[in-house]
Amino acid sequence: MSSGQPAMPPAVAIHGIGAHSGQSVRIHGWLYNLRESGKLLFPIFRDGTGLIQGVLFKKNVPPELFERVRTLTQESSVEVTGTVRAEARAVGGYELDVTDLRVLQAVPLEHPYPITPKEHGIEFLMEHRHLWLRSQRQAAILRVRHEVIKAVRDFFDEDGFTLADAPILTPAACEGTSNLFEVDYFEEKAYLTQSGQLYAEAAAMAVGKTYCFGPTFRAEKSKTRRHLTEFWMVEPEMAFAGLDDVMQLAERLVAYVVERVLTRRAAELKVLERDIEPLRKIKLPFPRLSYDEAVERVRAAGGTLQWGTDLGGTDETLLSQQFDRPVMVHRYPASVKAFYMQPDPVRPELALCVDMLAPEGYGEIIGGSQRIHDLELLQQRIAEHKLPEQAFSWYVDLRRFGSVPHGGFGMGIERVVAWLCGVEHVRETIPFPRTIYRIFP
Repeated sequence: MSSGQPAMPPAVAIHGIGAHSGQSVRIHGWLYNLRESGKLLFPIFRDGTGLIQGVLFKKNVPPELFERVRTLTQESSVEVTGTVRAEARAVGGYELDVTDLRVLQAVPLEHPYPITPKEHGIEFLMEHRHLWLRSQRQAAILRVRHEVIKAVRDFFDEDGFTLADAPILTPAACEGTSNLFEVDYFEEKAYLTQSGQLYAEAAAMAVGKTYCFGPTFRAEKSKTRRHLTEFWMVEPEMAFAGLDDVMQLAERLVAYVVERVLTRRAAELKVLERDIEPLRKIKLPFPRLSYDEAVERVRAAGGTLQWGTDLGGTDETLLSQQFDRPVMVHRYPASVKAFYMQPDPVRPELALCVDMLAPEGYGEIIGGSQRIHDLELLQQRIAEHKLPEQAFSWYVDLRRFGSVPHGGFGMGIERVVAWLCGVEHVRETIPFPRTIYRIFP
């Protein structure tokens, strides 16, 4: 039975507004920008899915509506009603002939939105990170990050891996004792996890192929554009696997993620003004270099890398610039790598490990290895690194009960997103970055 009231236009998202061309619709969002040209108003609205320009001609709308829009302040929240019209020159290809606008919350003139179209310094923007996320650029990065994470999960789910998330609170170090965040855990000391790898190894012995995915923490006081103190990492682990298996999995994952982002996030990459031609070159297989070969190439390119030291940021850049796709460097000296890495049977001073370096100077995005599966050797390494035996007793148990060769890697999400987006610093690739100088907002 009709109430006698006219039906309200449907509420739609800007992203799909083209399907409603010629129709009256409602959108819920915020005023992104406002331009006035004589008797015409051109408000631009955003709703989190896209932007659309509204149009109001003074003689065609009630005076109070025209004035309400004309005095609207940036980032005020609104419900807008209007008729969708195709317009090739407009952002998104459509405009909205506004017939009504309801203000949900008006940003007061005396306390205006702090981020204006003018240039702002990075410290100011980071201090207002909770608002900076609303910019087109930052929202585009968030969507690429979302796609990367979704692609990672789809890849492993489709490849027969079982998700087994690792704890964030751990009793001991995984990588090294000098970069741990210590927390009080009732009557004991605990640490924020550096990696879920050790727990993934346990899960691999249960389900064969597993991965964990979550936040990890490093307390090293690094100030480089590639480091955060809190970041997200995906860590697959495979039973009955060697270093070659690890490298094949790593390159397949990265190629899959790149293809997904190129296919599904072309609009975001365009907003970011990302040159996608280098990304189109990311095809299998990836080049592989031994650590020995990498040292030679770095030195030939003008670097000063000495054999026996880990690659630094400059070394990684000099090396990766020589290739148009990620390069995998394998078999580093065991002395610069973690205690759990299996030694090379031919040259025991080397570890069966690999780092994947992204092109265009973005450095390491993956680090992995074959793990030690021999009980006595693992016990020896734990002692050599002066790690607490009791805290690692469960990890040693994995070598007592059906130990097998196994391996895996960790991939840092923020570094991958920075590379795919062409972003200079990883602080823009996580919603709320944590660095040695920043824990706000």
